[in-house]
Amino acid sequence: MDNSSQIKWLLHDATCSFNKLSDTAKLDAELLMCHVLDCNRTYLFTWPDKTLDEAQLAEFKQVCAKRALGHPIAHIVGYREFWSLNLKVSPATLIPRPDTETLVEQALLLMQEHKDKPFLGLDLGTGTGAIALSLASELKTWEWIAADFVPEAVTLAQENAKLNQINNCKVIQSDWFENIPNTKFNLIVSNPPYIDEADSHLSQGDVRFEPLSALTAGDSGLSDIKIILSQAKQYLHDGGLVMIEHGNTQGKEVRAIFCQNGYSNVNTFKDLSANERITVGYF
Repeated sequence: MDNSSQIKWLLHDATCSFNKLSDTAKLDAELLMCHVLDCNRTYLFTWPDKTLDEAQLAEFKQVCAKRALGHPIAHIVGYREFWSLNLKVSPATLIPRPDTETLVEQALLLMQEHKDKPFLGLDLGTGTGAIALSLASELKTWEWIAADFVPEAVTLAQENAKLNQINNCKVIQSDWFENIPNTKFNLIVSNPPYIDEADSHLSQGDVRFEPLSALTAGDSGLSDIKIILSQAKQYLHDGGLVMIEHGNTQGKEVRAIFCQNGYSNVNTFKDLSANERITVGYF
């Protein structure tokens, strides 16, 4: 009897084919199988001997072939879980990373005493809406504006707001502060492009399939951070806070940019891998 169409053997073969490509080969295979079968991972462990029908088998082989070429799992399945949300993704935006949850976590800690106030928050370069929508889902009395320069990203973030039933976040198109309303915010957050345009990692792994405009910036990756920090002061209440995600070797330089622009109590927080990732400053 040919058992090659059973879940357990298909997962085994897919895992083997992904081993050189991914540090999470087994998980990748399981997520693709869940996508094809429209099930959760528990189902795979409960019914390992289930045989896929011809259509399911063809689809699984197709998505595995895409992954073998390096396409990100999130692009193949069309979504990525972030914080407590399920977010649609597309090649027009960055795929939300777990390290970015550090920004959400620190923002909630720093705003803990203000969580029930009618404050205003702004997310610049929102992409999928991951940061703004996560914070809006937790800080329900706040109103949020999420902005992105790319029209496709704006549409995607708007769809994610509806998908996750978040009503206190407005998504707009803006080149940084260009179209931001003339008002004052209590918190401004951003995960801007911060990779050096000459970085060799841009030709490796999943980032090959993500938009360069969302990844790279001039001036050794610091140009957009400088723009944001120089202009944010005009949009902050006294005592307002700016939080910026940056590269794991840029902490010292980003702290210096904060200080050069007159921010106080500048501090950097580490991500899940103990790398400097989020720098904050008060106005």
